[in-house]
Amino acid sequence: MDIYKFAIRPLLFNVIKADSEWLHQQTIRSFSWLSQTPASWANQRLQKSLCLYDSRLEQNLFGLKFPNPVGLAAGFDKDGVAANIWSNLGFGFAELGTVTFHAQPGNPPPRLFRLPLDKAALNRMGFNNRGAAAMAARLAQEKQKLTQSIPIGINLGKSKVTPLEAAAQDYLDSFRLLKDLGDYFVVNVSSPNTPGLRSLQDASMLSAILNLLQQENTAQKPIFVKIAPDLDWVAIADIISLAKTYQLAGIIATNTTISRDGLKTQVIDQTGKSPQEEAGGISGEPLRDRSTEVIRFIWQQTQGQIPIIGVGGIFSAEDAWEKITAGASLIQVYTGWIYEGPLMVRQILAGLLVLLEQSGLNSINEAVGLEFKNQRRQEAEGRRQE
Repeated sequence: MDIYKFAIRPLLFNVIKADSEWLHQQTIRSFSWLSQTPASWANQRLQKSLCLYDSRLEQNLFGLKFPNPVGLAAGFDKDGVAANIWSNLGFGFAELGTVTFHAQPGNPPPRLFRLPLDKAALNRMGFNNRGAAAMAARLAQEKQKLTQSIPIGINLGKSKVTPLEAAAQDYLDSFRLLKDLGDYFVVNVSSPNTPGLRSLQDASMLSAILNLLQQENTAQKPIFVKIAPDLDWVAIADIISLAKTYQLAGIIATNTTISRDGLKTQVIDQTGKSPQEEAGGISGEPLRDRSTEVIRFIWQQTQGQIPIIGVGGIFSAEDAWEKITAGASLIQVYTGWIYEGPLMVRQILAGLLVLLEQSGLNSINEAVGLEFKNQRRQEAEGRRQE
């Protein structure tokens, strides 16, 4: 029996009704403590219970080896305090941050809410973090101790105090501090919780950021851009063009949505207001279909030539498979992991292996974009029959 789903989660969510942010803080403190003791009995038990190793799940992408395609999305370990624990929890990679050059408290609480009826979360955290220098100092200190066998990414955001016209320099300052400490980097211009940030997805403003970063990127670290699900197709096409121009490693699709369409939740208990009245981005199940549509569009526009990390509404192996076959080489989870619990990653990986076998495939790489590969085969077969 899954103790988390049938006992712990109902107790925390429904009986105690623990505050979402407080619960997150306690969880990350526990993981931070565990990450300091990599050889402990507890970590060995975590690996045995939560990890699944199979060569069919491995991929080599943009110079990095991923033991499996399921990663932890940015937002959970904002300051990199538990960087050494994520492989023990079954993840194939993990993304730290979002981190900004200037330390900042974020938006005033309450700022994180569960929407259980929708299997979703609403957050307006506002990039609360201790700053790039603090993360760099911590990761440098821990570098000798790290036993991670998975790639670690760092998600970069703009400091709230930095004017939009100085955004490119702000991202560059963070990158300079952290460029030797991450395996890949993400330019986050798509959070709805920093005023004006999403305007940086405009081609001219994003171009300035990417130009500065790639000039500094002498070690050729993989750089991604993370986009919003609320962009129209023309804006996404512009970003695809920039990704090609600046030789980005890929695109992360997508961040949270500002849409409130179809939500079942009428009132948020902590505020007494409806989700429509509350600022912030929605993550979880309501985001699933739109993020997959964006992945599908990027794959079609690029013919699969730009790697995609798919994120949004993944709760099961079927959800993961849908994004992978739509074009995502890797996927990330956060809200689904909170709802489904620590066994979710292993369950997704086991399910992916079953789906590979059912599809007659030998590796997860063969499943990437399978939806379109099958379409092309069917079209080619149709032409032959004509």
